[in-house]
Amino acid sequence: MSCKSTKVAPSVDFDHSCSDSVEYLTLNFGPFETVHRWRRLPPCDEFVGARRSKHTVVAYRDAIYVFGGDNGKNMLNDLLRFDVKDCSWCRAFTTGTPPAPRYHHSAVVYGSSMFVFGGYTGDIYSNSNLKNKNDLFEYKFATGQWTEWKVEGSLPVARSAHGATVYSDKLWIFAGYDGNARLNDMWTISLQDREHACWEEIDQSGEIPPSCCNFPVAVCRDKMFVFSGQSGAKITNNLFQFEFQGHMWTRIPTEHLLRGSPPPPQRRYGHTMVAFDRHLYVFGGAADNTLPNELHCYDVDSQTWEVIQPSHDSEMPSGRLFHAAAVILDAMYIFGGTVDNNVRSGEMYRFQFSCYPKCTLHEDYGKLWENRQFCDVEFILGESEERVLGHIAIVTARCQWLRKKILQARDRQRQKTKQESSEERDEGAAGGPRDMPAGNRPSGTQPLLEVAIREAEAQPFEVLMQFLYTDKIQYPRRGHVQDVLLIMDVYKLALSFKLSRLEQLCVQYIEASVDLQNVLSVCENANKLQLDQLKEHCLNFVVKESHFNQVIMTKEFEHLSTPLIVEIVRRKQQPPPRVYSDQPVDIGTSLVQDMKAYLEGGGFEFCDIILLLDGHPRPAHKAILAARSSYFEAMFRSFMPVDGQVNISIGEMVPSKQAFESMLRYIYYGDVNMPPEDSLYLFAAPYYYGFSNNRLQAYCKQNLEMNVTVENVLQILEAADKTQALDMKKHCLHIIVHQFIKVSKLPNLRSLSQLLLLDIIESLATHISDKQCAEMGSDI
Repeated sequence: MSCKSTKVAPSVDFDHSCSDSVEYLTLNFGPFETVHRWRRLPPCDEFVGARRSKHTVVAYRDAIYVFGGDNGKNMLNDLLRFDVKDCSWCRAFTTGTPPAPRYHHSAVVYGSSMFVFGGYTGDIYSNSNLKNKNDLFEYKFATGQWTEWKVEGSLPVARSAHGATVYSDKLWIFAGYDGNARLNDMWTISLQDREHACWEEIDQSGEIPPSCCNFPVAVCRDKMFVFSGQSGAKITNNLFQFEFQGHMWTRIPTEHLLRGSPPPPQRRYGHTMVAFDRHLYVFGGAADNTLPNELHCYDVDSQTWEVIQPSHDSEMPSGRLFHAAAVILDAMYIFGGTVDNNVRSGEMYRFQFSCYPKCTLHEDYGKLWENRQFCDVEFILGESEERVLGHIAIVTARCQWLRKKILQARDRQRQKTKQESSEERDEGAAGGPRDMPAGNRPSGTQPLLEVAIREAEAQPFEVLMQFLYTDKIQYPRRGHVQDVLLIMDVYKLALSFKLSRLEQLCVQYIEASVDLQNVLSVCENANKLQLDQLKEHCLNFVVKESHFNQVIMTKEFEHLSTPLIVEIVRRKQQPPPRVYSDQPVDIGTSLVQDMKAYLEGGGFEFCDIILLLDGHPRPAHKAILAARSSYFEAMFRSFMPVDGQVNISIGEMVPSKQAFESMLRYIYYGDVNMPPEDSLYLFAAPYYYGFSNNRLQAYCKQNLEMNVTVENVLQILEAADKTQALDMKKHCLHIIVHQFIKVSKLPNLRSLSQLLLLDIIESLATHISDKQCAEMGSDI
């Protein structure tokens, strides 16, 4: 199988120093590697090296280096090299004394060297001389020289199946297995100066992962991440992050992941995890006696997991464990491992990453909430009548209960305005003072709509509002009972306002936050608020064998109401039968789903701005436009047109109606799917309209480079001509003349302008050779 150098469409960066930077669209037409495509590369030939597992791979320049492992019979210490450009295998050149044969060691790259630490050595075939190691070897890529670092002073306990990474010129070693017990200590050593290098144990703090082995580590955004692994008899699927600066560990909660959204990968060990861009990618491992082969992706920014759907033409690797993975440029390479029936693999697979700027939809709406710019509604809350500002567009898009309240308040305000206008007319007729009618007031001076909500107090209502804008609520601080009680008040509101998604979030957060210190407070509050599901959870927590004695010995238990004490005692004596429900849980609608419905007509009656595209009106919502575009934000803040109408263009060019609708979909709910011809119109839109990043531009560029076909080439030719994208126009003409028989049958050909038809004729004339002209002439 041949393997050509391929690439994925690169992301695009703005050049804000040059105002003309968006006028030029430089495209690269093929060959491209399809995003999220798995490819099987040539396997390692048995003459080069054995199939193996429990080995390491590292990436250096354009090559993957494989060291050690076991082939099912013996431990290995050979070093193999795979050239990713030529897709060829060879034995790497080595001199000096290599590390003894071993597996479950670690290997990292620093500078122009590979460092190998620890692992398990001996003769597994005869079961003799087996032991863990704590030695450190360096391999120089330039010379092939192996040397052992002899380090003075204290050393880490000898270990295997540990985690290792490089950060800030140091090698960091975490956890592993010492032959008797699993570890969770951390050691570091500087790799800058071999002569003065010494090991140092790190004093860790925070939520330190339990002692574990057979787990991967990866560094992303200046933090080290550890996912799953074997921890005693227990295998978890927890994700932990370690901050190198403060040596602080944090367990990343998953309680914000609703049913229906992708969960974390199931618990496993022997898997791989690599970092690319802002993502962590987890593949393989043994998960509850299965060998899954889905690729899981964790977004460090949004703290969400997803399963990557492979491209339709992927050659998927089978499930495996104790394989190894490394990243070169924008692709991941996976080699070896143990597959079904304990067979060692010699396969190499390549996975093409995607590299798009992140979606900032939730952040942009979140900033609108935090800044409180362009607010047009004021909620008056509870008996104390505290006031909270908001935006009608966001609130009515997300909550039908509040939408109804806003409509009622708006009707009352209109009646009041009508009555005041009538009184003003009467006064005017009698010669009294006259004011400007409300309908003629300049836009932006309209009074805030006041909406009274007696059912809500300010603090929980503000948490609820934050959810409406961002789809998230802040996770309660561990051990802080007041935080949990606040979320319970939010849950009560979510039930009243019929916000199913927020209900589920609150329940998951509260249940995950219940502990021995706060369970009685939470139970009492749930009883008072009549939150039966949470009360049930607390009662079951209290009567657990490992909790009951500790809970009833607390002072809080003495102060519980008598009915609740009786209920706990009875629950302990006679647990109720478990009731299983087959009813699907309503997880509600997401921010994206709600904003999509709002744009498609659900928000029509709340429109407060008119966008004019070539004279044709398109109603829209100021708050949404301002949240997503600094162009609109500045306009509405500084020089809002009096008539409430805005002409739409992208620089000097007016986009097509279809492209304009594609841009609105991106603004309202972050959609990037569009025909390639729309991408030509919108390529410069992120710069012109000041979107938070160039995500739309990156998608437009790839869409153009990969999706020009005979079927759409005429539409793209028209768009390229209108936007003066000369290289795209040239590419389209090239396709047209080479596929002219097919293109000539397209109905759109007849609707092209005369000038474009002349361009096609000129290109055809240039393409036809003198010989073909002579042949055509002889037929006349």
